[in-house]
Amino acid sequence: MTEVLDAFDRLTQPRLLVIGDLILDRYSWGNAERVSPEAPVVVLTVDRHEARLGGAASVAALLRGLDADVSLIGIIGSDSGGRTTSKLLEDESINASGVLVVEDRPTTTKQRMIGRAAQRHPFQILRIDEEVTNHVTQDVECQLLDAINRELPLVKAVLVSDYAKGVCTPRLIRTLVARCRAGRVPVIIDPARGVDWAKYRGATVLKPNRVEAALATGTTINSPHDAMQAAIRLVRKCDAASVVITLDSDGMVIATADGVTEHVPTSPRQVYDVTGAGDMSLAVLGLGIASEIALPLAVRLANAASGLEVKRHGVTPITRNELREALDSQSSSSDHKQITLSEAARLADCYRCQGRRIVLTNGCFDLLHSGHVKSLQQAARFGDVLFVAINSDSGVRRVKGPTRPLYSEAERAQLLSALECVAHVFVFSDDTPHHIIEQIRPDVLVKGGTYRDDEVVGRELVLGYGGQVRVTGTLPGRSTTSTISQCLLSASLLNAPEQTQATDVSATANAPIRSW
Repeated sequence: MTEVLDAFDRLTQPRLLVIGDLILDRYSWGNAERVSPEAPVVVLTVDRHEARLGGAASVAALLRGLDADVSLIGIIGSDSGGRTTSKLLEDESINASGVLVVEDRPTTTKQRMIGRAAQRHPFQILRIDEEVTNHVTQDVECQLLDAINRELPLVKAVLVSDYAKGVCTPRLIRTLVARCRAGRVPVIIDPARGVDWAKYRGATVLKPNRVEAALATGTTINSPHDAMQAAIRLVRKCDAASVVITLDSDGMVIATADGVTEHVPTSPRQVYDVTGAGDMSLAVLGLGIASEIALPLAVRLANAASGLEVKRHGVTPITRNELREALDSQSSSSDHKQITLSEAARLADCYRCQGRRIVLTNGCFDLLHSGHVKSLQQAARFGDVLFVAINSDSGVRRVKGPTRPLYSEAERAQLLSALECVAHVFVFSDDTPHHIIEQIRPDVLVKGGTYRDDEVVGRELVLGYGGQVRVTGTLPGRSTTSTISQCLLSASLLNAPEQTQATDVSATANAPIRSW
């Protein structure tokens, strides 16, 4: 995380050129609490209207929110939507001298109906699109290329946002890529779905999402590993310097022409609206590359920014301060280590794609003591990433009795998350770890205490797929049971005879250390 913060601090305020399909996003907000008597449809009682920049225009607006100097090239119609778009671009201080007004086609507009019910979270009821998707005329194409020629010498990078609405013709994109390569200007392209990707050949970075990459390669992408293979194929197919595939909750994967591959997982978060996440990742990726930040770090910044965007409705700019605060929070807080089992399984799959060795250990971890810490540090050294599974409160009661645990599962998870050697913590409720082993498939299963290898529950599963089972050492006299006994004994010694004290202390100190 320190590297990512350093990369953020190196972000400059470059001049960037955004090219692509301009879209006007209109929103109608209201209450949706009844069904029409005329037809089985929800009635939306509108109380607010809103217009926002979409498509390539939203990328430009997001870059302005991040303090970049932005020029925009595209088309709008000679209609009310075009006039609204022009006013929004002016309000955002976006250089729109390259935006052409075209008489024979409308401004691409998406009208969204957003309803609220019983004061709950708003949800989209309906979307109405107004658009023409055929390619612009040759005359308009030439005017767009002239605008590109004027801007290219002035910019640090070019971002292409292709929504297949007619601006990004094969000739325009091929010419643009050739001129960018000749001028050593990076060109980052967010490709359209289901089009011929031959026009993108030679791009510096191609940034498709999961569905777009799957269609372009004729494969199914169900995991980061699948995405990595698709990215490698696209690098070769499109002669691209690099390919970055966005995978919604699975983060992003990177493949480069010189053989570098990497998966960047995302932190678990509440998703309100995925609208704009792709535009945000393109904007931050372009900003990072224009600031001469290495691609893997630029991808991490884009990943963090996209994570903030999905927590908001629609395409909403994020400021540098907000992004910095999010990065600081991830760096300083241990809360991001606490995950669910399903998230743990997903992250384990991600780490495997990176070739990292996964370690899993489990236990109650009630009343954390130095013996736990030593065993966990030793467990972490068996691999690259340590997952710690803790028994739920009900699970502890079944194993230890009705007086346990002393600390709730939330408190135990928080304490374990504070340890540097622990990567992730999650709670499980089963009496055995068999299910979590099947989900995570660790390379090494570790147990602390006086167990022999053949006594570790779940060892047969791990050995069955070629993993290892290890047992860590113990600290004499250090176990949760003995620590509790000593605490209780100390309290009782206040009124106990001296001889009894010595006898009981000796008996407690010699109590066996069996489990966590």
